Amino acid sequence: MKYLLLILLLNLPQTVAVKANKKLDYAILAGGCFWCVEADFEKLDGVKEAISGYTGGDMNYPTYRNHGKHIEAVKIYYDPKVISYTEILNHYWYNIDPTDSGGQFCDRGNSYKAAIFADGNQLEIARISKEYISKNKPFNAPVIVPILKSKKFWVAEKYHQDYYKKNPIRYNYYRKGCRRDAILKRLWK
Repeated sequence: MKYLLLILLLNLPQTVAVKANKKLDYAILAGGCFWCVEADFEKLDGVKEAISGYTGGDMNYPTYRNHGKHIEAVKIYYDPKVISYTEILNHYWYNIDPTDSGGQFCDRGNSYKAAIFADGNQLEIARISKEYISKNKPFNAPVIVPILKSKKFWVAEKYHQDYYKKNPIRYNYYRKGCRRDAILKRLWK
């Protein structure tokens, strides 16, 4: 019986361990391919874990092959004593194309749209952040990223988690092929 419990604990989703730490906050952000968003945030000081998943739709148990109207997003667990939600959002804006309503970079369609999912005081902070970026952007197009009330976040399949670490060659080929960094450099100067 004790071994069965150990096996069950080892197979729990990564979020269980992070949720147990009540000192962490989280942000849910969509910015195209969740592999790239996860990679962009896990390197920040204060970010403990970024988990790829799906949110924004009404389907239960979405998968990569069948996600309905869900959007690929990342749940970012962070220590608010090290990095604030505002700083998380500042990093977010400079790692997406906030003018693209059809997806992000080479990934097109609803599931790759950029969006901020928030509740409580995060909603107001996100609105202020978007307003600030809209007024201080180095490009002429409007910032169209929606700020939406959070819906249930569904953890993506295991092979999507930390994809950039487990498959660095494929990940880097994909990121470069999508021209993500080149577009960001041109957009944000």
